[in-house]
Amino acid sequence: MASVLVPVANGSEDIEAVTIIDVLRRGGVEVTVASVHDTQQVTLARGCKLEADVLLTDVAEQMYDAIVLPGGMPGAEHLRDSKVLYDILEKHDEENAWLAAICAAPALVLGHHGFLVDAQATCYPGFEEHLKGADYLPDQPIVMDDNVITAQGPAMAMAFALSVLSALVGYDGTQEVADGLLC
Repeated sequence: MASVLVPVANGSEDIEAVTIIDVLRRGGVEVTVASVHDTQQVTLARGCKLEADVLLTDVAEQMYDAIVLPGGMPGAEHLRDSKVLYDILEKHDEENAWLAAICAAPALVLGHHGFLVDAQATCYPGFEEHLKGADYLPDQPIVMDDNVITAQGPAMAMAFALSVLSALVGYDGTQEVADGLLC
């Protein structure tokens, strides 16, 4: 079974966080939702309360098949500023695990920390200046390049989550989930 870490923070985008978690779990992926704060409960960007499974510090030594970052503000900034998350991302990138991010997170987290150098990527319009060293593709709602998947924003949350699922479980398993969701 594939495993995914979904870090969340106060201000993470509601639609993106919940859609990522839901779609991946529907696809049979073992999803660990981890708060970057010192409490498991976070308040998302639009006010939804989310109870993470664990604190990020509790799973810092574990390896996952993918790390998937929701965007949202100031959630993406909290993710960017987490030294623990940076260390986890670096370790997973070295092992060529999937790094996926949507909305502001491709720029503010992956771009800020140099994970997108010489890669094609997209993000929420207006954050592209933070895609350090990346080839920004503004007309592409979702971009896959090597072990990185990036997407533009909330409207793409379902397609993004299905793209991540496809990378993890393949086309047939993803199509089954998509059909069940009427996508």
